[in-house]
Amino acid sequence: MSSSTRRKRIRKSPADRRAEIVDAAAAIALAEGLECITLRRVAEQLGVRPGLISHYFPAVEDLVAEAFGTAAGGELNTLLPADRAAGTPTDHLARFFALATGAAYDDISRLWINARHLSRYRPVLRDRAGQQEALWRGRLEDLVREGVERGEFRSDDPHVTTIQILVVIDGLGAHANTATEGRPEVVTRMAVSTAERELGLESGTLTRHAAALDVSGGS
Repeated sequence: MSSSTRRKRIRKSPADRRAEIVDAAAAIALAEGLECITLRRVAEQLGVRPGLISHYFPAVEDLVAEAFGTAAGGELNTLLPADRAAGTPTDHLARFFALATGAAYDDISRLWINARHLSRYRPVLRDRAGQQEALWRGRLEDLVREGVERGEFRSDDPHVTTIQILVVIDGLGAHANTATEGRPEVVTRMAVSTAERELGLESGTLTRHAAALDVSGGS
């Protein structure tokens, strides 16, 4: 085949290449852990030379932080989109719990545990984890406040209520890091039960809404 008929190699823009590298690192983080992100490992994942990765990320710590931010941010946008579709605050909260407390959420829970542990020694990752925590807290608190304003929820302090809910979710995530077999239903429902109690909802409200929306967390 002559050179004139060979397929031309498409050169990716710097922005596209950087995004590709971060996405590959995020996939490694979810599957293997943040400590497994190295320039060589990401290069192998993409089938390129390590020098290309170091061109965009001279310090691997920056890539680790970006990978975590991408994975955690993507999960947040799935669970609690900033631009919510039609539906009531109760609907959106029910959807959030159905997705955030099931088996499908276990990988991201483990990643958060991984990030918090490594953050003790990695300042760049610590800053990114703090940013992501603030985003999660803010997104959920906005939903709680909207529900209170609409009269669907009751809370004297939406900020405190939000923290209470997230603490229970974090606790369940830590439990998922060890084992989920034989987990009592009452434990599985702790986050939902806490939210219903603190928001003045009848027990079972969020589960019924999730069923009506045909949302399943796979728990």
